[in-house]
Amino acid sequence: MLTQSQLMGLEQNHLMEVEDQLLECRTAVAFRQMQEAASKVGLDLQCASGWCSFDSQLRAFNGKVMGKQPLVDEEGRPLNPANLNDNELLRAILTWSSLPGTSRRHWGSDFNFYDANAIRRDNLKLEPLEYRGRGPNGKLNRWLDEHMTEFGFFRPYTKNLGGVQPEPWHLSFAPVALPALAAFDERALAEHLKQSKLALKSHILERLPELLRRYFYQVTPAPAATLRNR
Repeated sequence: MLTQSQLMGLEQNHLMEVEDQLLECRTAVAFRQMQEAASKVGLDLQCASGWCSFDSQLRAFNGKVMGKQPLVDEEGRPLNPANLNDNELLRAILTWSSLPGTSRRHWGSDFNFYDANAIRRDNLKLEPLEYRGRGPNGKLNRWLDEHMTEFGFFRPYTKNLGGVQPEPWHLSFAPVALPALAAFDERALAEHLKQSKLALKSHILERLPELLRRYFYQVTPAPAATLRNR
């Protein structure tokens, strides 16, 4: 069971290296097994981005609030944060990015993937078209649809449930992620956010329970098969 500090991205002693990324230890083992199986059919499953810290998520979040990082709407069209009120700005950010302390990637159980045989990581944009049809990750995506549950993985963002947009590139290791979500302590998060340099802090703390319901807890359920033999 992960600690609250690990759940919020404040510690990394539950992780191990996978190439140049970090994953939770059990997740890393299952990833390696799935990677080997994919390689047998000519696919090079790689982790584009694994664990992230609270501080890195904080920088990304604040950068979007301040207009220092790109901000887009649900259709991917650019937005100017100066033209949005606080509620509109929060919605635009949280549609695609996690509130610091709530990223599933803090847990090490979640990561973004790609097929290194079809696209270089530095060319990867993490856009839906890259994972559909003849897109560079389309073949790997279809293979994962058939086989990922055998290794304990599922996609937490398969459709728009009114919060986070679909992320076909995002995989989650159910045996770690499900207990992590259940153990998450909202009060611990609130206390840490109070002490942080989070932009829009007062507004976020005022709306925190609602924001968590919409953008954190609202995910696609893991298939029962992801927990078998794990």
